[in-house]
Amino acid sequence: QVQLVESGGGSVQTGGSLRLSCAASGYSYSNYCMAWFRQAPEKEREVVAVVAGDGSTGYSISVRGRFTASRDNAKNTLYLNMNSLKPEDTAMYYCARASAPRSAGTCPSQWRPPEFGYWGQGTQVTVSS
Repeated sequence: QVQLVESGGGSVQTGGSLRLSCAASGYSYSNYCMAWFRQAPEKEREVVAVVAGDGSTGYSISVRGRFTASRDNAKNTLYLNMNSLKPEDTAMYYCARASAPRSAGTCPSQWRPPEFGYWGQGTQVTVSS
């Protein structure tokens, strides 16, 4: 049974930092691309970052240079370090697992929610000005 459990959200002021974690269980972790998504009220869920099984990463333009995603395959854990936070980063943050395993855990070519079949419950990040 696949389980993804996020932690680390909270409230910070503009310019602050947070670190999110996602503990995964129930499958062969390194074989799957992992991702962080976020969803603000009345907005669509959007990708933040993806991390392949070998640790290679990709980011949305809005967070590039401020956020760093990583994974520890020995601990089955995904991380998101968020720096220089802005009010527009306020959202529920979700970790997600790709639906299908790929060689070396490579990520799908399109980083869209339908490509990720398993989701955590989310952790709230609130950035105040």
